[in-house]
Amino acid sequence: MLLPYYKQGLIECGCDEAGRGCLAGSVFAAAVILPPDFSNELLNDSKQLTEKQRYELRPIIESSALAWAVGVVTAEKIDEINILKSSILAMHRAIDNLVIQPEHLIIDGNKFTAYKSIPHTCVIKGDGKYMSIAAASILAKTYRDDYMRDLHKQFPLYNWDVNKGYPTKKHRQAILNYGVSPFHRKTFRLLRDNESVDKK
Repeated sequence: MLLPYYKQGLIECGCDEAGRGCLAGSVFAAAVILPPDFSNELLNDSKQLTEKQRYELRPIIESSALAWAVGVVTAEKIDEINILKSSILAMHRAIDNLVIQPEHLIIDGNKFTAYKSIPHTCVIKGDGKYMSIAAASILAKTYRDDYMRDLHKQFPLYNWDVNKGYPTKKHRQAILNYGVSPFHRKTFRLLRDNESVDKK
């Protein structure tokens, strides 16, 4: 059973990211402020839901939330500053775009860089514990999946409509066969140790 808040009586915002472990594409993050009385039996960590359930929940979250926003950091920026900093930056960008300023942030995971002067709490596996983080995980995941499907139209060789940029066997085989695209993260281990590819 998900909890409605970490700190009662505050405007609390849940944050989560999607695409951190991918070999290609941007990392996405979402920030969601839910009303105190929000309730939905289906709401859960996005990884525990089917794709159909995630897309059913997205408009419910968007219409019910007091505020929500999505932030994006490109593969190029990920290569420049690393994936952890990029994930946090994506969260900061999502919070930047909220129409309401939160009074407390709850962050999925164990690492975050303070956003302005707003207090924050990191919660390991928070997307399975708190409603607003679960809601953020669903928005981040579905918006990133939409983006990867669009990229697939430009680069169909990598099957991003199916693997969403994650390191599947077929994705790595496509990298080996065709090389890297402009959207691959060049600082990531794109292939296994006994394989090589031109990363230019």
